[in-house]
Amino acid sequence: MYKTGGCRYGSHRSIEPAGSLPQPAWKLDNSPAIWDNEILIAAETLNIDAASFRQMSREAGGDVEGIKKIILKTVAERGKQHNPVTGSGGMLIGRVADIGPELRGRDLAVGDRIATLVSLSLTPLKIDRILAVRPETCQVDVVGQAVLFASGIYAKMPADLPDKLALAVLDVAGAPAQTAKIVSPGATVLIIGAGGKSGLLCLHQARKRVGSAGRVIALDYAEAALDRVAQLEAADVIIQADATQPLAVLRKVEEATAGDLADVTINCVDVPGTEMASVLATRDGGLVYFFSMATSFTAAALGAEGVGKDVQMLIGNGYTAGHAQVALDCVRENDTLRELFTSLYA
Repeated sequence: MYKTGGCRYGSHRSIEPAGSLPQPAWKLDNSPAIWDNEILIAAETLNIDAASFRQMSREAGGDVEGIKKIILKTVAERGKQHNPVTGSGGMLIGRVADIGPELRGRDLAVGDRIATLVSLSLTPLKIDRILAVRPETCQVDVVGQAVLFASGIYAKMPADLPDKLALAVLDVAGAPAQTAKIVSPGATVLIIGAGGKSGLLCLHQARKRVGSAGRVIALDYAEAALDRVAQLEAADVIIQADATQPLAVLRKVEEATAGDLADVTINCVDVPGTEMASVLATRDGGLVYFFSMATSFTAAALGAEGVGKDVQMLIGNGYTAGHAQVALDCVRENDTLRELFTSLYA
């Protein structure tokens, strides 16, 4: 028998505080006994948010067994993989194990393999054991169960792409899809953290959207990241700079744009303290899209006010309509991008 009367947003799973929405809740009921408006997933791989994984790795001193213990402790205490330090989660892939009667009739069947496109910070999760931790991709193979609410979005795993590749792309699907929405032909676009997972996808989309009259500027710090940007051949200008040093970034962007600055700045950096580099590098009246979960929106808002910058700032909502298709199409359209993602994540 299935329990009935559950909230489509999952508030019936919130234990602390009771009745709250599941994302801000401290603790969820992670029982695999689903309600009639839920989907049970046999979890296979967690793709941990990069900022969260970085924090756990630091706490564990880089030790894989230490990272496992932190994940198991978090899930046991909170009923979800919701990092109490960074506040972020990630997403997962798994196989549909059961579908509540209220959700049957969708284009989904027991046995389908899906990627959840909602954060692990709101997904009830029970881990029986961890099979492997891959620090280079922030992926964790598990045996466990997860629950998707009626409001939860998902994508069926594509048949034409390897699982690990698709998971890496879908984890940051909001970034290239939002880029496609906010970048116009002829614009000057700055991508900070351009050599990372979301940055490379945004580079592809930005190049595609600005056209021959626009310019794409890629900024990163690490040599390996800059090499990936160069291989993609999507940037007109490549800048090596530390995004936590806003005045240094400003000088380099001024030089690259003859003082005009960027129309659109997309921040994909997974470390804190990069808000003001993004704000200063953007022209008055321009747009800053903060995709990174390491962003302090207080720092961004008060910092922009403090330097007298009139810029529009967009919170990195990981969802926009059609985002999974847009993101997966990036690696389908661009052979070099697919090769880079395959070498890094698959």
